[in-house]
Amino acid sequence: MIITGEGMRMRIGILGTGTLAAALGEGWALAGHELAVAGRTSARAQELADRLGPRARAVTPRQAVADRDAVLLAVLLAVSWQGAEDMLRSAGAADGSLAGTALIDPTNAVEHGVGVLLTGPGEAMAQRIARLCPGAHVVKAFHMFPSDHWTRSRASGKPPVTVAMCGDDPRALHVVGELVRDLGAAPAVLGSLDRVRQLEEVAGFTIGLAFAGTDPNSAIPRLSSAAA
Repeated sequence: MIITGEGMRMRIGILGTGTLAAALGEGWALAGHELAVAGRTSARAQELADRLGPRARAVTPRQAVADRDAVLLAVLLAVSWQGAEDMLRSAGAADGSLAGTALIDPTNAVEHGVGVLLTGPGEAMAQRIARLCPGAHVVKAFHMFPSDHWTRSRASGKPPVTVAMCGDDPRALHVVGELVRDLGAAPAVLGSLDRVRQLEEVAGFTIGLAFAGTDPNSAIPRLSSAAA
């Protein structure tokens, strides 16, 4: 981890080149972090790195996870789990390449337009990812907001949103919490990965309502912390 007089500067790996990778990467680059981007193809990785600016560079998946303070797994799962599995395999996850690293899982493995989780009964996506990455410190985070929220929020001046997180490792939760703050949001730890299925179900619930034409905010009571 790189520390400067301006605060904490991290080495972040990004596995994926989609809209969420771009939105979070842009915010982290503006915060001064060093980014290593890997995608399904080197051309896509280079395109995103160029877009993110001088603090980003395109690398291979294995290079993206080597000697990083945190790694973002930003692979679309709405159609198939296979994409995330392939990306982790390319990064050498099964060989322990992510051991000791905070691995951010923002995925939503849900049926498109319905919001029903595609994982088995009682199974959470973050736990499945953890099994594929021995030694990695998986943190579920950033899965509740669409990617364009992170680009709009930097210019809107609206109050910060809360990013709910689950994870087993206190240091990894701290690292991801700092990255949440760098995006102008507030981190909130729900619990360990034992509770992550609950957090993923919340995303499925809100996605299902949104596709049905209902504002999810209207279905969630606004309680003060004291009342809760």
